[in-house]
Amino acid sequence: MTYFVTGGTGFIGRNLIDRLLQRKGTIHVLVRRGSKKKFNQLVSERWSDHSRRVVAVSGDLTKPRLGVSDADLGAMKGKVKHVFHLAAVYDLTASDEDNQAANLDGTRHAIQFAEAVSAKCFHHTSSIAVAGLYQGTFREDMFEEATGLHHPYFRTKHDSEGLVRKSCNVPWRIYRPGIVVGHSKTGEIDKIDGPYYFFKLIQKMRRMLPPWVPTLGLEGGRINIVPVDFVAAAMDHIAHKPKLDGQCFHLTDPNPKRIGEVMNLFAEAAHAPLMSMRIDARLFSFIPSPVKQGLAMLPPVRRIIQQVLSDLGIPKDMLGFFNYPTNFDARETERALKGSGISVPSLDQYAWVLWDYWERHLDPELFIDRSLSGQVRDKLVLITGASSGIGKATAMMMGQAGAKVIAVARGEEALLETKAEIEAEGGTVFTYTCDLADLDDAERLVKQVLADHGGIDILVNNAGRSIRRSIALSYDRFHDFERCMQLNYFGALKLIMGFLPSMTERRRGQVINISSIGVLTNAPRFSAYVASKAALDAFSRCAASEFNDTGVSFTTINMPLVRTPMIAPTKIYESVPTITPEDAADMVKQAVIFRPQRIATRLGIFAQVLHAVAPKSAEIVMNSAFRMFPDSAAAKGEKGSSRDERPTQEQVAFASLMRGIHW
Repeated sequence: MTYFVTGGTGFIGRNLIDRLLQRKGTIHVLVRRGSKKKFNQLVSERWSDHSRRVVAVSGDLTKPRLGVSDADLGAMKGKVKHVFHLAAVYDLTASDEDNQAANLDGTRHAIQFAEAVSAKCFHHTSSIAVAGLYQGTFREDMFEEATGLHHPYFRTKHDSEGLVRKSCNVPWRIYRPGIVVGHSKTGEIDKIDGPYYFFKLIQKMRRMLPPWVPTLGLEGGRINIVPVDFVAAAMDHIAHKPKLDGQCFHLTDPNPKRIGEVMNLFAEAAHAPLMSMRIDARLFSFIPSPVKQGLAMLPPVRRIIQQVLSDLGIPKDMLGFFNYPTNFDARETERALKGSGISVPSLDQYAWVLWDYWERHLDPELFIDRSLSGQVRDKLVLITGASSGIGKATAMMMGQAGAKVIAVARGEEALLETKAEIEAEGGTVFTYTCDLADLDDAERLVKQVLADHGGIDILVNNAGRSIRRSIALSYDRFHDFERCMQLNYFGALKLIMGFLPSMTERRRGQVINISSIGVLTNAPRFSAYVASKAALDAFSRCAASEFNDTGVSFTTINMPLVRTPMIAPTKIYESVPTITPEDAADMVKQAVIFRPQRIATRLGIFAQVLHAVAPKSAEIVMNSAFRMFPDSAAAKGEKGSSRDERPTQEQVAFASLMRGIHW
C-alpha cells in the first residue's frame, strides 16, 4: 500500500506517519526545498528504522499539482491509494493572504495532485473552524449552516473544505479535529496555540501568589481540546475502514470543558492558584457594543490591553473566542471508532503532561538571551563612580561582556587603575574625570562624550554621597542636605537630561539609577541621603511615563547595604550583613537584561508594603532600630572611634534579621 502525505513534517503529520509506519507500504511525503533539512532530521531521529519507507517528494503547496514534477507524477500514478492532505495554516494570527495561499489554494492543488495520480481516496484534514461561530450544536453532516466566518482562518478552512466537497473527483473523507494539543503521553508539541496562550498568565500567577490563595477568573464557552495522538490514531483507523467515503468526522471531545475549568486544570498542574470564583463572561454581553467599542478605542485602554497581551504572549484575536458558542456532535466518529479502543482521554488525566512539556521546552522565557553579552556587546555604557565599589565592579562586568565602557569618576589615578584592569581582560574602556557635584563640570562631561561618541546606549548613575547622621545632630549642618542633593539628584539629573535627546532620537536607550533600600524602608539617620535618592526615584517614575513609547526605559535599583568605601566610616557596618560590589553589579546585570522599572530585594518591597498598609507599625519598627543603633562618633563630632561603635549581640541579631537595610 502506498501513501502520500502533505504536511508530513508538521505536528499532526509526523504523528500520523508514526501510525502509518505500523502498516505496510511506502509513505511519500511532500517536502518543499526549505523543509528538506527538517525532513532528513525526522527520518534520522524518528523514523530511522523505516528510513527506506519514508520517501521525500519535492514540491510546493502553492503550485498547481503541488509542484510535483511530471516524472514523479508518472512514477506514482495508479500506485497511491491514500492521499492525506494535512498541510495548512493552523494559526489565528496569520494574515489573510497566508491563509488563502495555504488553506484554499493549497487544498485546490492537493486535489489536482490526487486526481493526477489516480488516488483511491483523498483524506482532507479540515477543522472545527469550518463551523465559524455557529450558535448551538454543529453536526458532522452540517456544512452550509456555518455562520460567523469573518476571521480569515475560519473562512479559508470552510472554503477549502467546500472545494473538497464540490470539486474533488477522487473519493474523499473529511476530518475536523478540535483544538489539537500535545501528545497525551509525552506532551510533545512544536508550537504555542490554543490553551497554551494562557500558560504564561498561569505561570505569572504562580510566581506572585502561593497556590492556596483563591483568585477571581472568567468562565467562558466550552473549548474542545484533543491530544494529537488521538487525532492521528483516529484518522489512521477511519482512513482504513471501508465504506466511509463521502463522510465527515468530528475528531472532538464529546465532553468539552469550559475555559474556566480548563484554566484551573492547567493551574493545578502548574501548582498555581486556582480561580475559585469565575464570572461568566456572557455577563459582559449586556454592556452595549458601542460602549465596549468606545472604551476599547481610548488610547490608554488600548495601549494597556496591547501591553498586557504582549507580555503574556496572547494574540488579540483569542479574546474574541472567549465565549465560543459551538458544540460538536461526533456520533459518526464514535460509530467508526467503536471497538478500536481509540477514544479521547480526559484532559484532567494529561493536563500536567502538557504543562510540563511546555515549561521545559516551549516557555518563551527559555529563548530569551539572558547573557549580558547579548545585550551590551559593542554598546556604549557610561558608568559614574567607576573607580571603586559598585561602579568599578559594574564597569569590569560590562567590559568582560563586550561593552564599550565609558568610566567616569573624580579621581584620575583610581580611574586609570580601573581602565588598566578592564583592558587587561581584553575590554574596551574610555575614561573621563568629572566632579558630578559641579553641574558645570557635569555639563562639560556630557558635551565631551557626545562629541567623542555621538551618544550612549546605557547610563548607569552610580556615583553618590551618603551621610549617616540623625536629624537632631543636623540642625546646624544644612550643607549635608545640599551636598547629597547636589550629587545624588542634580548631578545624576544633569547627565540624564544631557543624554536623553540622543537616546530618544535613536529610539533606544536605558537609564539605570542606583538608589537605596532606604527609600523603601524610610531608614532613620539617612534623611539627607534618602531624600536625595527619593527625588531621583520620583523623577525616574515620571520620566518612565513620558518616554514609555520612545524606546527609552528607566530602571531604579533600590540597592541594599553594599560593602563599599562609602560605608567604611561607619564602623558598626563591619559586623552587619552586607552584599559585595560584585553582587550589586549582578543587580545591574538584571536591570540591563530585563529592563524592569524597579529592582529591589523582597525585604525592601515588604517594608514599602508595610508602610503603605500599616504606617504606624512600620514607624515603630524603624524607631526601635533608631534607638538601638546610635550615631557614630564622627556624626557626634567626636574624634576617633568610641566603644559605643562596637555592636552588641542585640544589634547584630537585629541587623541579620533586617539584612541589607541601612541602620
